[in-house]
Amino acid sequence: MANDLMFRPAVELASMVHDGEITPRELVETAYEAIDRRNGELNAFVTLCEERALAEADAIEPGDDRPLAGVPIAVKDLVALTGGIRCAMGMNAMGDWVPEEDSALVRRLREAGAIIVGKTNTPELGILPVTEPDRFGPARNPWDPSRTTGGSSGGSAGAVASGMVPIAHANDGGGSIRIPASCCGLVGLKATRGRVSLAPLGEFVGGIAIEGVVSRTVLDTAVALDVLAGYEPGDPYWAPDPSAPFAEAVERTPGALRIAFSTDAPNGVPVDDDCVAATRATAELLESLGHTVFEAPALSDDGYIDNFIKIWVAGVAGNVQLSAAQRGRPIELSELEPLTAQMVEMAGEISGADYLVALEYLRSLSRRVVSMWSGIDVLLTPTLAKLPIEVGALRPKEGEPPIEMLNKAAEWVPFTPIWNVTGQPAISLPIHQSETGLPVGIQLVGAPAAEELLISLSTQLEEARPWADRRPELAAA
Repeated sequence: MANDLMFRPAVELASMVHDGEITPRELVETAYEAIDRRNGELNAFVTLCEERALAEADAIEPGDDRPLAGVPIAVKDLVALTGGIRCAMGMNAMGDWVPEEDSALVRRLREAGAIIVGKTNTPELGILPVTEPDRFGPARNPWDPSRTTGGSSGGSAGAVASGMVPIAHANDGGGSIRIPASCCGLVGLKATRGRVSLAPLGEFVGGIAIEGVVSRTVLDTAVALDVLAGYEPGDPYWAPDPSAPFAEAVERTPGALRIAFSTDAPNGVPVDDDCVAATRATAELLESLGHTVFEAPALSDDGYIDNFIKIWVAGVAGNVQLSAAQRGRPIELSELEPLTAQMVEMAGEISGADYLVALEYLRSLSRRVVSMWSGIDVLLTPTLAKLPIEVGALRPKEGEPPIEMLNKAAEWVPFTPIWNVTGQPAISLPIHQSETGLPVGIQLVGAPAAEELLISLSTQLEEARPWADRRPELAAA
């Protein structure tokens, strides 16, 4: 049973702890055994805290009815602070900095009974949609180690997909939950803006980032959202409360919905046949389940990309300054990866007024995009425009400036960032696989604050085309 435990749903493991079928120590020891077997090749974890995790496990007794009692969990090494555990943010510049206190998100996970076993790999400051920091090296996809796990929550996705832990923290500023979920065959929900607090931070790059998890099942994702969601004092914005716990939405049918779908990328880049086929097959499945499904034109806007990059570049520069304040001394450009350094230099050319104009442009675009939901309930798209790319595929060629990595990334991940701009909830589901066995995700997008509907619809799809038992050959070995 031990080799199977970390592939089981987190809620099932918590139930086993409650009933005395297994101890939290056994779960944590099993997680570390899996990490010891698999992390050398996959490089999902960059920091472990075994002694502390085992001590926390021993403090949990049978009958504990907390939703994640005794469940081993990984925390992405970005944004979320873990008091007493190294936080590197994927950066050489952070050294071995250790924060004194937890972020609100980490506090909520601990209060729910989850046991943090370590921190997972992430690109420097989460900039890229692949996880290949210079400091720690690339995270590798358990379905094919020559390919990326995606990013920036790639370490977390690799850890769950390979059976090191059953669930992992992730965050998403342009697709960083949904991209790795698609690459690694997992469920990844980016919730509504303000649903999960970033405390002690106020916001992250104009409010485009949201915290969450990657998991195997819709129920695990819903339970985690119940744990994480909610206002913290001083939050700059917050989402309305759901009608009931998100976990209850798993038990509700979504009703007959109006579902639009599009396989055309907003920036006009080609979309792989596998990604198109996955979306069209899902559209057919949804129609068979009683929904009204119709094809919609692609979203397009000439100024969207330039203005998004402008606030992203400024945000990266701001996060470098924040990191410097955290470690207690300035960060020199020479301490940063070339792409990060170039973005900091570019930010020097952007005035405060330029930033606000770009943000206002994106807010106006959001009004136009969200108005689509007067005529639809859900939008279906591919999650990615290509299958998981090879490790190193975004690296600049000789003579190319580092910023070219962002242009290459836009050819692969055009479907995810717009929903960070609008603040709408979006979920990637691992319904399909390519002929070569690689996961292929589809994305469902809901109206603002419509997570309950997305969870209900996603559960309906999960029941029609189950995926939780799929495992990479590497992980099953």
